[in-house]
Amino acid sequence: MKEYHPGLEGYHPGLEGVIATESSISDINGEKGILSYRGYSIEDLAKKTSFEETSYLLLTGDLPSKSELDSFTQKVNASRELPNDFIKLLKNIPKSTKTMDVLQCTVSSLASFYDIEFDAESLKKGKYSGEYFIDVSAKILGSIGSIVAAWNRIKNGKDYINADAKLNYADNFLHMLNDKDESSPIVKRIIDASLVLHAEHTINASTFTAMVTASTLAHPVQVIASAIGSLSGPLHGGANEKVVSMLDDIGSKEHAKEWLDKRLNSKQVVWGMGHREYSTKDPRAKILTAMVEDFFKERGGEVSSKFETAMELEKACEERLSKKGVYANVDFYSGILYQEIGIPVDLFTPIFAVSRTSGWLAHWIEQVSNNKIFRPTQNYIGQEPRELKK
Repeated sequence: MKEYHPGLEGYHPGLEGVIATESSISDINGEKGILSYRGYSIEDLAKKTSFEETSYLLLTGDLPSKSELDSFTQKVNASRELPNDFIKLLKNIPKSTKTMDVLQCTVSSLASFYDIEFDAESLKKGKYSGEYFIDVSAKILGSIGSIVAAWNRIKNGKDYINADAKLNYADNFLHMLNDKDESSPIVKRIIDASLVLHAEHTINASTFTAMVTASTLAHPVQVIASAIGSLSGPLHGGANEKVVSMLDDIGSKEHAKEWLDKRLNSKQVVWGMGHREYSTKDPRAKILTAMVEDFFKERGGEVSSKFETAMELEKACEERLSKKGVYANVDFYSGILYQEIGIPVDLFTPIFAVSRTSGWLAHWIEQVSNNKIFRPTQNYIGQEPRELKK
């Protein structure tokens, strides 16, 4: 068996517990249920900032001044209108294609439609300034939300809706998604806050994928495309979609406890419950819980049966699983909220990708600014050297 290199003793499946980088972008205190971006609590950011402001914070390290925000927003907005040839590309993709596959495919082609310059040698020589990183990030961020909205319309046989430069990111997404956007202020706020909540979460699978790709000095659109591919896996993205399906299976709140007992006895996953990083309730889930309550208050206190089932299931899970540090995570409530406000289930993970792009780009900038290509070692467990006899 091959010997380990000094200092690399021990095999850690999934790299669990292995420190692979140093980062100043976000931090998690799982025991206390704290998530912060650049030192700001997620609670403050979700309540007091827009997705554009949070994106700027992640990319640069500081919240923008009014002039910085105006400049950044203009750059993002300039890329929200998809070129005609890009729309033609979307129209030529088979309508049965999954949205995440479409997103990965088309994002990887963005440099063909937008002026997104990247040269590894120029980067090595320090020719790219902070403004360059902002410009590139704005182009990718501006286009990716429009891609999701446009594809959803095209695959359903509807016309593309042009972007509206007067609207902020979240409002424009709803505008491009719907024929007649009549979303209330609380719905628009829910989408904006959800984008903030999903924007970054330290070194998860898709972010690590982005970092590995970035470390090869690949073009930034390929960095984001690779992260989208990672997010599309059912063990990473898609949990909020499974929560909705799970609640449908339960049927009603009266069946929640019985369903949970059967699920636990058969050692099956309860979607939306527990998180590898938290031993208490996910702070993002707490924020979404309050938003769910505000949403139903706006509707005159009318609560959907699915929400009642979710509440009963969460209560039952707390009774049975809280001693193990298992509580509701962000996916548990985001799926319920999205469906209640009319977002198609197959867009849940793509919206996650739109939001997380800001975090991926922040890690791309951090990685290439102090780069070392990732090349972990392995513990070889195969055949010893043997002779080929023929």
